[in-house]
Amino acid sequence: MTTPPLRVERRVGQRFPYLLATSFRQTSDGIEGVGFTQDLSSRGVFFLTDAPLTEGSEIELTLRMPSEITLGQSMPVRCKGHILRIVRPNGTSSIPASSTAQAKIGVAVRLECYEYLPECTDSHVRVAALHPRHEEEPGQTQSASRRLA
Repeated sequence: MTTPPLRVERRVGQRFPYLLATSFRQTSDGIEGVGFTQDLSSRGVFFLTDAPLTEGSEIELTLRMPSEITLGQSMPVRCKGHILRIVRPNGTSSIPASSTAQAKIGVAVRLECYEYLPECTDSHVRVAALHPRHEEEPGQTQSASRRLA
């Protein structure tokens, strides 16, 4: 009887199983998308998406890094790194067939640098401030954007 070969763990940081929303941009061709993390460490992330990303490409990810990773407060960060591996769905996953995660691709990223993003300090952002103001025609009722302001 033979024993299975020993696998050496190459990861430096502890991985945490976090389900976090992330947005990303592959810098080589500008592909943008969203996904969610499966696990996360200070040096890497594995996330699921349906975007057609390319192994070896540089990528920027934006997510809310939890306190276990920052060793302080959780905060929004933009991370830059390289895609190490793409895992295509093959139908042999233990995820139930009804799950949307089965149709997603897995993306392993080695994180190389972080940029801490400012917190939004105003919790009551005006919706109207996101759009240019349109002057009302005489006789019109008050617009929805002004009522929300």
